[in-house]
Amino acid sequence: MAEEEEESELSDKHKVEIAKWFLLNSPPGEIKYVAKDVKSILNNDDLYNEAASEAFPIYNKSHSISLQMANRSGDVLVTSFGELEGNAFLEPRTAQVAIVDHVKQVCTDVRPATDEELASAYVEEFRCNMDVEVLKYVEEAYPKGVCSVYCINGKDVESPGSNFELAVVISAARHSPQNFCNGSWSSVWNIEFKYDQQEVEVKGKMQVGAHYFEEGNVQLDAKHECKDTILFQAPEECAVAITSIIRHHETEYFASLEASYLNLSDSTFKVTPVMSSAFLHSKLRMWYFCEDLRRKLPVTRTLFPWNNTLQFSLTRDISKELGIGK
Repeated sequence: MAEEEEESELSDKHKVEIAKWFLLNSPPGEIKYVAKDVKSILNNDDLYNEAASEAFPIYNKSHSISLQMANRSGDVLVTSFGELEGNAFLEPRTAQVAIVDHVKQVCTDVRPATDEELASAYVEEFRCNMDVEVLKYVEEAYPKGVCSVYCINGKDVESPGSNFELAVVISAARHSPQNFCNGSWSSVWNIEFKYDQQEVEVKGKMQVGAHYFEEGNVQLDAKHECKDTILFQAPEECAVAITSIIRHHETEYFASLEASYLNLSDSTFKVTPVMSSAFLHSKLRMWYFCEDLRRKLPVTRTLFPWNNTLQFSLTRDISKELGIGK
């Protein structure tokens, strides 16, 4: 009997892998809450620290989280495009490098970027113009959005004649655990400047995630990819045209998500009336929360009246099924 119990006991390696899985699959903005529970369950600081030290960097970069710079000069995005050695991340707009504590999710120090870490003057002109236009768009579209533009290939190109590549990263988050909902938006745009073909290829990846957990557990994890092409132009014209493409595709994708959620009906879910109504209510409430990531009202052009939801048939159905108000 003792031998069977010994064989069924998980090894430390398996415990760490399971802990990492839970940490990496935490909903947007909730990894610290999950980590607290994981640490309690493991009841072993060494195993927890091993799991956390491996999971947090991956989670932070995959969610493109933003952290305030230690000198309060702005925000830095934690992304693989700006990653340097020793938990350092480049913030190209201010030409600074932030040192990040991944587990605490804070910036602990800041230093000036070296010339080797920055793009050449020629590429920087394209990057700078791109940064200006994208920043204007993000400030208009995302109430709490952060963006950055990186040179990820060809940063040493000194003059016309060679190809190079930029990456635009946009990140927005709204964390409201007191209202049982957290959400995030991130998009990555790879922009390849092909001088030999006199064209610029734009490839985008968008991801929106949300978790609504009031008396239930509903999650959204949606992804979309797209691509476009423009002619190779001067830095200013390229920046304006590429930002217009980003604006178009992101707006179109968000509108398609909105339409999908607002067209949901009880017949979509093959469950009991009470369960389907409650589930749909959770889905809709989560979606209205997601909408706050961008500056856009619902299709009704009015805010959702949470203080008077009885005017909606969905809430009336729930109340009728549960016998509320009788």
